Amino acid sequence: MNLILFGPPAAGKGTQAKRLVETRKMVQLSTGDMLRAAIASGSELGKRVSGIMERGELVSDAIVVELIEQRLPEAEAAGGAIFDGFPRTLAQAEALDRMLEHRGSRIDLVVRLKVDDDALMQRVAGRFAESGRPDDNPDSFKVRLDAYNTQTAPLLPYYRDHRKLVEVDGMGSIETVASAIDKALDAPRA
Repeated sequence: MNLILFGPPAAGKGTQAKRLVETRKMVQLSTGDMLRAAIASGSELGKRVSGIMERGELVSDAIVVELIEQRLPEAEAAGGAIFDGFPRTLAQAEALDRMLEHRGSRIDLVVRLKVDDDALMQRVAGRFAESGRPDDNPDSFKVRLDAYNTQTAPLLPYYRDHRKLVEVDGMGSIETVASAIDKALDAPRA
């Protein structure tokens, strides 16, 4: 099964993905983690990515798709992938569909964690006060949230039209959200 966890930053995607890795033995394909690993490896790709990120530019769709494609065999061997942070645009969604189709696969389900933007802002402000994580800075987070709402949220109709979208209330406890995701994963599909 190939699954996309969809939702704004701090919605709980990473927490739920880690749980699915543990309970269902799926492979999490987090573009952020893969970009950081490529840089740390010192590979040719890592060197290209490092320069792009140091200049504050966005990594191109082609590079992100290349990273995903490199990890697909591992995910296939495990029985499925959890896409986290990808796709972010319609072009990326279409590229992912083509890539999977070439491999005789597809996206089976897109789980959208529905959350309240104001509650997310409060959550992030609290985390920043406790941990000081730079990406939890409320000002930076607002920029990331705005980018999600303008660039990534428009993918919802694409997946809804393909009958792959399931919405889960992401404002509940970790356990409540996990239970709703498990129910969606275990539901019969056409």
